[in-house]
Amino acid sequence: MFPPISLEILVLALGFILLLAESFSNSTNKRGLAHIAIFCLGWIFAISFFTAPTPATIGAGSYWNFYSGDGVSLVFKRIALLTTIGVLVLALDYEAALAKLLPSAHVGAGTGEFYILPLFTCAGLMLMASAVDLVMAFAALELVTISFYVLVAYARRSHASLEAGVKYLILGALSTGFIVYGITWIFGLTGETHFTKVAEKLAHLRGDDTAILFAFLLILVGLGFKVAAVPFQSWVPDVYEGAPTPVTAFLSVGSKAAGFLLFLRVLEPFLGVHSILPKVLQVLALVAGATLIFGNLAAMPQNSLKRLLAYSSIGHAGYLLTAIACIGAGGGLLLGVGATVGYYLFAYMLMTLLAFAVLTLVSVNSKGEEIQQFNGLSKRSPFLAFAMVVAMSSLAGVPLTAGFYGKFLVFAQIIQAHHWVLLSLGVITVGAGFYYYFRVVAAMYWHDPQETAPITVAPLSKITISLLIAAIFYFGINPNPVLSALRTSAPSVAAAAH
Repeated sequence: MFPPISLEILVLALGFILLLAESFSNSTNKRGLAHIAIFCLGWIFAISFFTAPTPATIGAGSYWNFYSGDGVSLVFKRIALLTTIGVLVLALDYEAALAKLLPSAHVGAGTGEFYILPLFTCAGLMLMASAVDLVMAFAALELVTISFYVLVAYARRSHASLEAGVKYLILGALSTGFIVYGITWIFGLTGETHFTKVAEKLAHLRGDDTAILFAFLLILVGLGFKVAAVPFQSWVPDVYEGAPTPVTAFLSVGSKAAGFLLFLRVLEPFLGVHSILPKVLQVLALVAGATLIFGNLAAMPQNSLKRLLAYSSIGHAGYLLTAIACIGAGGGLLLGVGATVGYYLFAYMLMTLLAFAVLTLVSVNSKGEEIQQFNGLSKRSPFLAFAMVVAMSSLAGVPLTAGFYGKFLVFAQIIQAHHWVLLSLGVITVGAGFYYYFRVVAAMYWHDPQETAPITVAPLSKITISLLIAAIFYFGINPNPVLSALRTSAPSVAAAAH
């Protein structure tokens, strides 16, 4: 059995080794770096099943004060590893389009870091999943964010990419400021940064409800930027549209998964303060409802598939926030909130990576990323058309897909918490989702193609897409493997609320 921290060490070591190899390589073809990274990440994913879970302990001078290798963190690390592998496969397909947007005249030159930086992002996501201390959580979050600063603006000849990079940098720095101020406020109240100790101190504070609420709001604003919650979502459409497509997929999946896990861990100490619990839940319900409405309704008129998926990402953040807002609001819950959020994020990873994989291949072989570029895709590539149907169906919540079961768990939480307003909003926005997701399906099967040239899919991409399709159906029909792993050691947020 390997210690859990060996996973992060292996990913970081792989990243540094590939950086050195790229620096001393004279070849302009960097695709080999991506293949090595995919192969090694696959082995690290396999090793994750041979790690011994190590819960966090509190002891002087031990790094376990900051790090927890519990079961739920291992699940999120596997999500991070699978997401990174998928993004690297997308990056290989996107190489031809990226080469036109780089200063070098040689195809493939300058793409080395594009294949390596996702490894450091992955390491940051994995460290964030194991963070049980505010300082470590912040350090891991910044490792992820700084990597994204570079990746978003990587296409240096693209004005849209540079604009996206500037917007992401400015608003990312602003959100970081809120998180730092929130951490400072919590430390000032409790004198601690470890989540367990913070929870103990906050539960025994008397007469400081306003100060505790202010600290919670600061953290909510900072993490609201990271998970694209309303009203902190303004950066999402432009950044998603301007960034290279594989980076957009990584932002949509990896950043959201780590952000929500961190949100659960940071939220838990505040839920132990019973005097402020109703106000905390009211704020969360308000943000969740606004996020649901804005994300889904704003996606309906979009003609760019990238912008549609950007607003869709905001809508899915609303469903996740809705589940969190139902903590302790009613009777017993069907599952722990951590398990519900964890499964939803796992399903979201599968269907979003599949959608972006098809989008990457179509955009490279067409003239843009508009929905009209998918007209008649069923004639150009029946395989890609079927894959997009599966992705859109799962995102909309069609039964027998992983996306349907994720929404089922969220709605079960809402019903058992008797939160009828959020239930009504959820039903309305699911209907809106069916409309804008199936616009893409209608374009592929009911409209005549603008281009007739068939689209060739590389063997690695075909294998990846096929595995994603199979996983969406398998875990939609049999969700128990994911749920059992999450249920056994999910964060005790629900318990803290009682």
